[in-house]
Amino acid sequence: MIPFYDLKEVNKKHREEMIEAVTRVIDSGWFVRGAEVDNFEQEFADFCGTKYCVGVGNGLDALSLVLRAWKEMGLIQEGDEVIVPANTYIATVLAVTGNNLKPILVDPDMSSYNICKNNILDKLTTKTRVIIPVHLYGRMAEMEEILEIAKDNDLLVLEDAAQAHGASREGIVAGSYGDAAGFSFYPTKNLGAIGDAGAVTTNDFELADTVRALANYGSKIKYENQYKGINSRLDEIQAAILRVKLKYYKNEINERVNIADFYLENIRNNSIIMPVNTGLDNVWHLFVVRHKERNRLLNLFEINDIGINVHYPIPVYKQAAYHNCFAGDFPITEKLSKQIISLPLYPGLSQSDISHVCDMLNSL
Repeated sequence: MIPFYDLKEVNKKHREEMIEAVTRVIDSGWFVRGAEVDNFEQEFADFCGTKYCVGVGNGLDALSLVLRAWKEMGLIQEGDEVIVPANTYIATVLAVTGNNLKPILVDPDMSSYNICKNNILDKLTTKTRVIIPVHLYGRMAEMEEILEIAKDNDLLVLEDAAQAHGASREGIVAGSYGDAAGFSFYPTKNLGAIGDAGAVTTNDFELADTVRALANYGSKIKYENQYKGINSRLDEIQAAILRVKLKYYKNEINERVNIADFYLENIRNNSIIMPVNTGLDNVWHLFVVRHKERNRLLNLFEINDIGINVHYPIPVYKQAAYHNCFAGDFPITEKLSKQIISLPLYPGLSQSDISHVCDMLNSL
């Protein structure tokens, strides 16, 4: 069988260092908000090119805490509108509604699958306060145009960079374009922990300070609680694991790029709609193709014992959690949800398996 994603294979090259890192934490006797988190926050901020990084419990909390912090800072208030891609994972929208803000769904661009300028402009109102561009599948949204819209309309920009660690445009890395960014280090992310973990990056000291306090029961000083906060702190063991993997992460990006390039060059079936290769620094979290008769592909993969996935089969506006919450039509999102398939792609995927996937698709 060819797995869609093999965590054992991804992590085995780091296994000894990861064991040493976990042992270091155990032997330190310090398990919450210690040196491993401090060091990882500095190292990841340096990697992203930001002044500050705040480790939190997961990617959803990263987005939620930024929005909550902006509310506490008086920059936004309940009921304000937040522009969100219609084809994103539900976590992006949960962060908005969880703060009693109103998500305004926007169809993506058909070629990039990312939110785009014209569709954003169509949805702006006097109540719009935030844009959340999602760097979907490892490719950054058109941040220059989004920042221009934000500047012209006095809006905040929160990057959902959960799938785009290390992606860049014009040399500027994901997480450093907007006013803030939220990252997930879920195990299957490009930079993955061995459990849930997340981070916020920003160049705004007040925002970083507020997020850190909100994630620590609302406290900046022990036993003094300025806010009604939550407990969402990056774990020392996860931070230690991430420090190991961050050292080798650029090499793993190169592996992903090489696999994606092979797919792009060797899948020659014209019925398969391939992702557009723009030459930008896509980190290829996912390699997503489209087919008008997706069930034929799904059956073919199953027969050939090849793991695939669909990101995402049910749009957020069709989820029971948001039943009748969103007005309007989203034809591009609707079309994508019925056609997309994610192919196997991860560091350590063998050349023979990659070739087999291509041969199978070419035989369709």
